[in-house]
Amino acid sequence: MSTALLRYSRLSPTKARLLARQIQGMNAEVAIARLEFTPNKAARILSRVISAAVYNGGHDSKSVAVLSCRVDAGPVLKRHMPRARGRATAIRKPTSHILVKVGKQGGDK
Repeated sequence: MSTALLRYSRLSPTKARLLARQIQGMNAEVAIARLEFTPNKAARILSRVISAAVYNGGHDSKSVAVLSCRVDAGPVLKRHMPRARGRATAIRKPTSHILVKVGKQGGDK
């Protein structure tokens, strides 16, 4: 089993979890192909992390599956935007930490 971790990605964890749930348990090659044609910022980032996990283990993407794909919330960048009458509105720019584990479908022992 091999892992890849991407930290402080400028991506909303809520939006990334939608795709992370879909690719869990899939073959790594099929998951990368599916994410490649998904028009989403999270899809592009997740496919790169899966590719990195496959490469870290020295595996072939056809022979391994995505065992788990976890998206955790990172720190939130807080900015302000000027509004009418001298007020300011808070802008939250969330970040996320993405952890992907790939390995044999039955599990490595």
